[in-house]
Amino acid sequence: MGILNKIFGTNETTSEDKKVIPWNQLQSLEQLNEIIEESKSIPVAVFKHSTRCGISRMVIKQFESNYTIEASQLKLYYLDLLNYRDISNEIGHKLQVMHQSPQLIVIKNTETVAHASHYEINSIDLEQFI
Repeated sequence: MGILNKIFGTNETTSEDKKVIPWNQLQSLEQLNEIIEESKSIPVAVFKHSTRCGISRMVIKQFESNYTIEASQLKLYYLDLLNYRDISNEIGHKLQVMHQSPQLIVIKNTETVAHASHYEINSIDLEQFI
């Protein structure tokens, strides 16, 4: 049945299917200020994602498949660039990071401690900021 499952699919779930990424939505400018303040007590990462971009879609899938950090160790935020471009612009201004898409920005103690865009995102070792 192995070859048939590959051709027609299967209803079985794997441990990867059950993996839950602890995303928090970033949807307001006020929330951005709270996130920066929050970074005093827990490291924060903001993933800026363009839902229309194939590269962004590929990078976020790779990021999610490799993500292993517990929600209590790092707060992970997701920003939909198409719906919240004003927030992205404010992130660039407040954190002194030029806008890219996709982009990951790590904030600790109100400061940007790491940032990367495109395929470089997956080379950031987030565990070093915990």
